Amino acid sequence: MQSQAKTVTEYLTEVPVPRLEALQKLRQLCQQTLDGYTESMEYGMPSYSKEGAVEVAFASQKSYISLYILKQEVLDKHRPALAGINLGKGCIRYSSPKEIDFAVVKALLADTVASDEDIC
Repeated sequence: MQSQAKTVTEYLTEVPVPRLEALQKLRQLCQQTLDGYTESMEYGMPSYSKEGAVEVAFASQKSYISLYILKQEVLDKHRPALAGINLGKGCIRYSSPKEIDFAVVKALLADTVASDEDIC
């Protein structure tokens, strides 16, 4: 179910406590790394847009934490570092907050900023 929260701060008050710290860290990394991006709530989840297009988002789903990296070349470049994690075309699904390697996330975000590729 999508969140009806109007802000990311409000969204974070709704997430399960065991996931809160990881989601706060994801937000912090997005805010620090995605220079020139706008934080908002799109599609019921925290999203980061540049020139009106969402390029990064994250969410607390029923069974996992999802991180959306919507530049295909960026996600593909980091697939080896994400071995063993459930991956989709533009989505990384962490079944536990402990699976999240924040150094890899930071690299994904930095490469998103550097990429001129269109979103998938």
